[in-house]
Order: sequence, then C-alpha cells, then structure tokens
Amino acid sequence: MTENITRHVDIRRILYALAIIAIVLGIFGFASRLIVGERDVNYGSYVNWGLWVAMYLFFAGLAAGSFMVASLDYLFKVDLFKGTGRYALWATIVTLPAALVLIGLDLGHWDRIWKVYLQPNVSSLLAQLVWSYTIFWVVAMIALVLAIRKSDLWLRVVMVIGLVLSLFVSGGVGALLGVNAGQTSFHTAMLPAQFPLLNLASGVAIMTVIVGFFSVVEPERRTRLLRVLGLSLVVLLTVKAYFLWVDYSQVLYSSVPDAVAVADTILFGQYSWAFWGLQVLLGLIVPWVLFIWPGTAQRPILAGVAGILVLVGLAVGRTAIIFPQLSVPDLEGLAEAFTHVRLTFEYTPSLVEWSVLIGVLGLSALAYLIGVDRLPLFKSRSEAAA
Repeated sequence: MTENITRHVDIRRILYALAIIAIVLGIFGFASRLIVGERDVNYGSYVNWGLWVAMYLFFAGLAAGSFMVASLDYLFKVDLFKGTGRYALWATIVTLPAALVLIGLDLGHWDRIWKVYLQPNVSSLLAQLVWSYTIFWVVAMIALVLAIRKSDLWLRVVMVIGLVLSLFVSGGVGALLGVNAGQTSFHTAMLPAQFPLLNLASGVAIMTVIVGFFSVVEPERRTRLLRVLGLSLVVLLTVKAYFLWVDYSQVLYSSVPDAVAVADTILFGQYSWAFWGLQVLLGLIVPWVLFIWPGTAQRPILAGVAGILVLVGLAVGRTAIIFPQLSVPDLEGLAEAFTHVRLTFEYTPSLVEWSVLIGVLGLSALAYLIGVDRLPLFKSRSEAAA
C-alpha cells in the first residue's frame, strides 16, 4: 500500500513539473499575442480560423463531456461511479475557461465583449452560445459548492440544469458551424448531431485517464470501472467511425466539387498524415483494440494511455473539421490572384500558436492539480490522487 501511494505522489509531482514547464513555454506565445497582436500567427484572410479555434472546440467539448460523466455520480447515483463525480466536475470547471481563453485570443476587439451580454441578438447562435457557456460555467461552480456542502437535493437539481446545458452547448457548436451555407463541408445536418456524442467520448476518455493513473476509487472497484469505461469508449469510437464513414462516403459519392476538394485534402492531401496516422490509427483503432481486450482493465496504466490516445484522436478530429475546409479556395484562381503572406491557403500553426496552446494546457493542468490537492471536496479521498 505504501509503495502504491508513493507511486501516485511521484506521478503527481511529475505532472506538477510538466504543467509548470508548459506554462513557461507558453509565456512566449502569450507575450507575442498581447504585445504584437496576431502578427506572428499563420492564419490570415483566407484561412481565418486556425489551431486556437480547433482546440477551443476540443476543450469546450471536454468540459461538456466531463459534466455528462459527473452526472452519473451526482445525478443518476450509479454505484460504480460513486466518488468520481468530483473529479469530472472539476475537469469541467478548469477546461471550459481554457476553451474560452483560446477562442478569445483568436478574436479581436476584446473591448466589445460587453455587447454580447448587454446588447445581444437573441436569434444569433453565437450570442446564444456565449450566454450558454457563461451560465454553464456558473452552474458548474454552483454544483461544486453544493457538492462541497453535501447538499444532495439541490445538487441534483443543479445537475439536471447543467446536463441540459452541456447537451445544448455541445449541439450548439455543431449548429454554429452547420448553418454556414457557404462552407460545403460544414453545412450538414450531421454536424450538430455528432458533437454531443464526441464530447461524451472525451468526458469518458478523461475519466479513464484519471481512474487509470490514480487511485480515485478503491482497488476492487477500479477494474470493473475501467472495464465499463473502456467498453463505453468502444461503443463511442465505433459511432465515431460510423460518422467518419457517412461524412466522407457521402461527399465522395455526391461528387460536389467543393466538398470533394475538402475530402481529398483530408484523406489524400496536406492533412492526410494527421487523419490516418493520428485520428484513425492512434486515436481510434489502437484504443478500440486495447479496450475490447479484457486484460486492459486489469492494467490501469495501459487503460490510462489508451484514454490519452482517444483524447489525441478527438483533438485532431477538431482540426480536421476546421483546417481543410478553409484550405480550399472559394473561387478558382483566387490563390494566384494576389500574393501576400496573409493570402495563402497553406496553413500550418506557427510557433506562437503552439506556444499559446501549450501554455493553456499547462495552466489547465496546474489548476486541476491544485484544486484536487486543496479543495475540501477532495479531502475525504483515502489515497493521494490527481
């Protein structure tokens, strides 16, 4: 038992060190963005969404998915998930600000943020999402306070509200992209339907990582919980594979030129290595095989690694939604009409963009670790955890 606790303490120290290193690496990107604006980013007039927008989708989805998982403990009272809700709820609280920081850095005119609150266009999906994210985070904070105070009845009421909001913001992001009639690969009814399931997959994956690497439940329940989480991810990854098949087979069969050009960019062009290597092989096939094997649940570290691979695949999947569509010219010959560093369809994230993302990851990880170590909600745990 002592060796087990010591191992978890060592892992936590390593994570603290990695988080601090990530924050230091992120200082360069934050300083550049705040001092010289978007001068050193690689998106421009044609590719006007980049890494930060894609990772905003990922972190926002992770927040919503984590809340869904927390509801299994705090709302539905599933015995197997007892004690895990606090870890999922805290993940929601630290990842949603990460998403909003990334999308905020991508945007300009920060001085106008008050307008969406005081002068909103209520029919705008974007305004609805801003309000929904704000309320969702406030609801998550209220749930945290109620969980600390052990106000079970009110906590369940708040969790119902939060669960509805988590589903709304999940589908809302897909709808925000899907209503873009001018962007062929975005303009599909499938997109809003995919996001809630993909977000749930991210929530289950992060819980698998937490349970796999740390003693958040007693050992005799840990194997059963990892088995259930793993099989849940098998189902969700299978659904994700089906979505991919539907998306690309429909596009290729339809032979709509603009849509086919985007699909070709993903499947065979500039981003094919990320699609086949990271999203499909490492992010889908490898964890699917690992989770279908019963022995993985008996090897918590292996289950945790498989969960990380799922998260990587989901993150890359968000880039596959954003980058390729914007890398295809709307008009033939547009790429050759003008020459400028901001007028290109070849997009690769710059050092500044990567630096900011690494810094945000570090800040989120550090906030999560400090919360687990300091918040009263976690004081009752029997072993050191992260």
